[in-house]
Amino acid sequence: MTATLEKTSHTVPDEGFVPSHGKGRRELLAASVGGIVEGFDWTIYAVMAPYLAVQLFPGDSPVAKLLAAYVGFAVGFVARPLGSILIGWWADRRGRRSALVLSMVTIALANLVIALTPTAAVIGVGAAIIVVLARVFMGISFGGEIPSGAAYVTETAPAKRRFSYSAVASLGGVIGPILAFITLAILLGTYGAEGVTNGGWRVAFIVAAAAGLVALWIRTGVRESNAFLDNRTPVRRWAVLRANSRLVIATFFACAGGTVAFYLGTVYLPVYADMHGVIARPNAERMMPAALLVMLVVMLIAGRLADRFGAFNVFRTGFLLLAVGTGPLLIALRTGAIPFIGAAVIYLSCFGLVLAQANVIFSQLFPTSIRVIGYGIPYTISAAVFGGTTPAVAQSLAASGRPSGVIWYASAAAVVSALATLLIRRSDIKVQE
Repeated sequence: MTATLEKTSHTVPDEGFVPSHGKGRRELLAASVGGIVEGFDWTIYAVMAPYLAVQLFPGDSPVAKLLAAYVGFAVGFVARPLGSILIGWWADRRGRRSALVLSMVTIALANLVIALTPTAAVIGVGAAIIVVLARVFMGISFGGEIPSGAAYVTETAPAKRRFSYSAVASLGGVIGPILAFITLAILLGTYGAEGVTNGGWRVAFIVAAAAGLVALWIRTGVRESNAFLDNRTPVRRWAVLRANSRLVIATFFACAGGTVAFYLGTVYLPVYADMHGVIARPNAERMMPAALLVMLVVMLIAGRLADRFGAFNVFRTGFLLLAVGTGPLLIALRTGAIPFIGAAVIYLSCFGLVLAQANVIFSQLFPTSIRVIGYGIPYTISAAVFGGTTPAVAQSLAASGRPSGVIWYASAAAVVSALATLLIRRSDIKVQE
């Protein structure tokens, strides 16, 4: 099965995927900056929630305020599938470039709105409503951003370097969170925790808005992909989507293991180590940027390997390692057989083999006419169902006296994703249309 898939992806002509101009590097930059902005924005809200909650959410209980702020984080996941439909429909009808511009305008404005929102002391519950609505629009934008960017890279990258480009474009999802933690550290060092709580948090969202404007400026300077321009014949998109339902289902389940791995490796791993007395959570979190940097290197290597030996070979290897290695690795961490930084590096490196290829692998399964919604809808729903709930599921298992349950949960998700890729046939890879 793997051999036939790889043979197709390397031998079918690529007339439909000639870069818009040059070697597609400007298009790669335009797609990549969105991932950085998205990763930064998504993380900056999460890490700033304890600070902004004090000013923007009404009530006397600090715990209730923080929980309300995290509701704002959660609604972003709920809104993502809607974004994959709305912006995805626009991208498949009007073009990838215009969709990428639209999503970035919305992201920049939403961040600016949060930065300028009056406190609850001034407008009461209206402050919380404004923040939640801004997060809804962010979620809609993010829901269209990733699949639109994936389609753009798929259609503009040189055929022999498509997965190297995919790896570079996917780095943004890791670089963004690193920059968010750096921003938090700078603000805490400049204003102190009290100063950040008393309004210093607004600076982070102004930075996020400015980053969105820079990404917008870059995107307005690139062209539409030739693949889209050459395939603008009107079609009944929902009918085409239904005709590709098998691939929609395969994408949904294949994305599950990756989204679980991402949130387990970046969010819950420090909590797990602290719970078992291995290392204090703050100390573990300070080590995460170093582990993420190693992951970036692994992703770049994975892209090169995929172009040379086949993307599905590398992709499935990553899932196989996650499936068989998660349990022994977390047990070794829990028992002290391996230090936290070692466990984080190993786990994120295995996940990097998956993340580097995922966007282009799934994007190229769908015809140009539904490429964005075909990938976007199952991806965003899978991320909401599996990825967004991973920390809560892990914490619930721990609270019920079954902390090792997270091992089986993450391992099972990786197995399901690896098996889901077997639903993909040789003829499904739309390298030429």
